[in-house]
Order: sequence, then C-alpha cells, then structure tokens
Amino acid sequence: MKRLISLILAITALTVAACTTPRGLQPDDIPTRASLDSLATAIPLTENAPPAPFAGTVTSFNSVDNGLTALSGWRYTVQLDFDGVFADTPREAKASAHAEVSFNQLGSARRVLVNTSGELLGQSEDTAFEAVRLGPDNFLIQNGACSTGSAAETAAELSAGQLMGGVTRATPGGRRATINGEDVYLFTFAQSDLLLPSIRIGDNGSFTMTSGELWISPTREAVVRFYLNLDVTNVVIFDRQLPVSGQVRMRYDLYDVGSEFNITVPFGC
Repeated sequence: MKRLISLILAITALTVAACTTPRGLQPDDIPTRASLDSLATAIPLTENAPPAPFAGTVTSFNSVDNGLTALSGWRYTVQLDFDGVFADTPREAKASAHAEVSFNQLGSARRVLVNTSGELLGQSEDTAFEAVRLGPDNFLIQNGACSTGSAAETAAELSAGQLMGGVTRATPGGRRATINGEDVYLFTFAQSDLLLPSIRIGDNGSFTMTSGELWISPTREAVVRFYLNLDVTNVVIFDRQLPVSGQVRMRYDLYDVGSEFNITVPFGC
C-alpha cells in the first residue's frame, strides 16, 4: 500500500422510555418483563431486516469496493478531505482528493479520473490525471502527456479500497432506503472495525470516528454508500512526512450499476 500511494503521489508530482408499575402490581407478578428499548426497535429491525446472507454479521467489505468486478458495469466516486493543522504547530493544512472510477466488464475496461489539491498530497498546485485500462493495455494522461508504462498500470488500478479502506465487520442497522437508485440496507460498525490504509497513526497519535454510515445492496452484493467522519491527532495521511491534526471526511458512492460504459483510449494517446 505504501508503494502504491507513493507511486500515485509521484504521478501527481510529475504531474427509551420510562414506565411506572400500576398500583398493586409488582415486577415479580409479571411472568416476562420486556425491555421498552428492545420493544421500540423490534418492529423496525424486523420490517427492515435485509435478506440472507446479509441478515447477520457481514465481513466481506474490508475494501469498500469488494465484489464490484462481478458486476457488468458501474461508476463510483471517492472524496477525501482534510482540514486542520500540521501537528504541534499553528500552521494550517488542507487537502482533498477526488476520484471517479468507471468499469465495463465485457470490455475489460476501466477508467480512473483523479483530482488532488493541497500540501498533504505532495504538490503546491491542483493536479489531475486520467488513467485507462483496456484489456492488457494501460494509458496515463498527465500534464498533457501520455505514458503507457508501469505508472499507467498502477494509476489505472487505483481503487476506492486503497484510498478509503472499509470495515472488517458490520451488522444490520434496521433501516432500508433507496440510494443512488439502489435498494439498500443500513449496516452499523464500530471504530475498531475500520481499516484505513490512507491514515497512519504517529507517535502519541489517535483518531476518533465521529460518525459513519454503511449502506449495502444485497441484490448487488456491494456497498452503495460509505460515509465516514474522523477527528485525528498526529496522524500521517497519504504517507506524507509531516503528521497532522484535524478533521478527515471520506465519501464513497456507487452509481449506474449495470451500465456498460464506453471506455476508450484517452485523448492524447
């Protein structure tokens, strides 16, 4: 992972309720005492339980984009933002990275569009690149120049899992919704379930998950949305040398499942 992130950076550089017992009725007189909190959640959990095999604990999304290659086509976006300071200094630090990946299974084709900005990502100016894989061939457009070597191959394989990570364990959260045109179910997870390859904790460093949501489509067997907000202290982001403290926001959304995108050699190659 360190080698991958370093290479990509090199590319860019080049580029509830209470009750009162009725009078005369004691708790021991009640054959079975039910928890009001449990009763409050029993109906929505039953009505919104996802179908098998997602009705229980899910452990298959340690990379948020796991399973997508089994689908005929799709597009997803990843957005990572940092706002804070360099650790133990008043110096402000801001950075962002946006990636859009589209896929066509029939053509064995993949397109990656990346835009990055901010000092954390290794450059003083905004940069962008486009990478395309067509079967065994790979192309990279950066600063108006086309290349087809190992850097192009690495860039064309850049994935949401490598940038954002995923969760090792999640359980149904009792909610159902339609997101990005897909029938999805909410899954909950703990901070200890997170895998975050783009964040490395430094000496005396830490991170706290302030909020997070994971929505899975059982029909697609894929994550449709994964949002995460973190407070971080003395961490290294994207393998940069200087640690930072502040807030990290991560967003992943899957769109257009089943669409067969027309992916061709990028203009300029």
